Amino acid sequence: MTVEVERKFVCNAEIMGKLQDIGDFILTLKDFWLRSREGLWELKCPAVSGTTPDNETEALCTRYREITSLPLIQSEVGRIISEHTAEGSESNSSQREQIDKVAENKDTEICSADDTKWLTDLNLICFAEFKTKRCSYMLKRDGAVRVDLDQADFGYCVGEIEVLVPEGGDMNAALQRITSTAAELGLSCEKRVKGKMDVYLQRFQPDHYAKLLNAHIL
Repeated sequence: MTVEVERKFVCNAEIMGKLQDIGDFILTLKDFWLRSREGLWELKCPAVSGTTPDNETEALCTRYREITSLPLIQSEVGRIISEHTAEGSESNSSQREQIDKVAENKDTEICSADDTKWLTDLNLICFAEFKTKRCSYMLKRDGAVRVDLDQADFGYCVGEIEVLVPEGGDMNAALQRITSTAAELGLSCEKRVKGKMDVYLQRFQPDHYAKLLNAHIL
């Protein structure tokens, strides 16, 4: 038998915001980004290059490994949270990491209840949800180069030039193909353009955006 002790209070939007702020952003502050796109889960992990960008082209590009196997995603996320708890930083079991849950070109529910049980088990909740209309083009430039044009429903439009490189592959060749494609499109190489999530956080989660800047994630 248990004894329930509780205190009621009037709930409002400010309280909801404070509860979300209390959450510990374990994943994103380590540069791991979990998202659901068209019903499929993806985990973007920082690619270890071992060097800092030494030229303008490298500085304009981001590098991430993408894990799309759900068992591997669950294993990796569980590992990160376990390591964080072991480090003794905010080991309260009620911590809730907040994840990027992005629905692209879909008006239906992203996942069924069964698909999200593992999120509850790991105390994960969504911190960003938006829809994107995407136009994609595949170009042949000594290998496949993908160009995506994204229009987010919060009013931001951004393009991406992407080349997939196997781990240990020729990164310089990929950078050259990206630079060549950018030149064909008439793009200038002045500064890195913010991604959708960067802009979303800056507009709607400024406190967490500031934390990511301070941690040199963004």
